[in-house]
Amino acid sequence: MNSAPAIEVGHRDSPVPAVLEEFRVLFNQLDKGNLGKLPTVYSGDIRFIDPLGSVEGIDALNHYFAGAYANVISCRFEFDDSVVQGRFATIPWLMHLRHKRIRGGREIQVAGISHLEIEAGKICYHRDYFDAGQLLYENLPVIGGVIRWVKGYAG
Repeated sequence: MNSAPAIEVGHRDSPVPAVLEEFRVLFNQLDKGNLGKLPTVYSGDIRFIDPLGSVEGIDALNHYFAGAYANVISCRFEFDDSVVQGRFATIPWLMHLRHKRIRGGREIQVAGISHLEIEAGKICYHRDYFDAGQLLYENLPVIGGVIRWVKGYAG
């Protein structure tokens, strides 16, 4: 995956590509110590949803990410080409995560995609799609082996 320019459909003078670049940069710098950077990309009334929860408002998002990043050792994203249509964008990504409570801190990789809505140069809606099992359940000590076996058996 690379950081190629967005594939754009629609208005050429859109601020969306610049916001997407800020989004990419933010998520490759984000950690529990710099969550104050969230308002540089997100609007005050941000609505965020992922397979593990949902929140509304920048303060709630800050709190949500504080919990999510509390035991993160390292996290980086490889972003693929974004697709932009008007004020909407999707960005596929591969997350490389090391977390104190997941696989003893060894790196895991989780593929996903972010769907974003941008208004007035800020992200006002962010929904992440990824396999929560790939992130969590497959990496738990006892149940992880069972889930991996079931997925292998079914696939």
